[in-house]
Amino acid sequence: MALAMRVVDAAKALVGCTLEHEDAVGVIVETEAYHEVEPAAHSHIGMTPRSRVLFEAPGRLYVYRSYGIHALANVVVEPEGVGAAVLIRALEPIEGLGTMAMRRGRTRPVDLCSGPGKLTQALGIELIHNDTSVRDGPVRIGPPPRGWERPRLVVGPRIGITKAADLPWRFCAADSIHVSRPWPPEMRRKAA
Repeated sequence: MALAMRVVDAAKALVGCTLEHEDAVGVIVETEAYHEVEPAAHSHIGMTPRSRVLFEAPGRLYVYRSYGIHALANVVVEPEGVGAAVLIRALEPIEGLGTMAMRRGRTRPVDLCSGPGKLTQALGIELIHNDTSVRDGPVRIGPPPRGWERPRLVVGPRIGITKAADLPWRFCAADSIHVSRPWPPEMRRKAA
């Protein structure tokens, strides 16, 4: 799995950055890495019409529908031709909370973006945003806001998958209550 280190490093580096769309902004507090060398990645079987974006140049947004319900947002990070991306799993909302609450039908900030389907709903990210640039928008990744430059990370296995779930490619901001459940063991001890 040494080939996958770039996507793993990117997944770590994205924690603390911002994700924004329209007037809604959140700090990324949880990510998961996916690479073509392991069977949970959509790119594992090679390029298909659905996974084509994963093989494009870094900086593209890969949005797909999970279980026919939720749009999930991923950032392509490997060189062109290598199928790998980072799933944005959770955000800590910082701007546009009213808009997020309206879209989600929830009012508590902790309920707005604490999961990959929740955050895309809160930010209004849909399949039409697939294969767009995270630099030029409309969905953008930005630098960490003040205080988020070097968040302490908790590492754990990926969740919600059955293949290669044991890989420690899930990265969470250790001090954020906005991480999706189940929390990694180190965070559960802290929260208890």
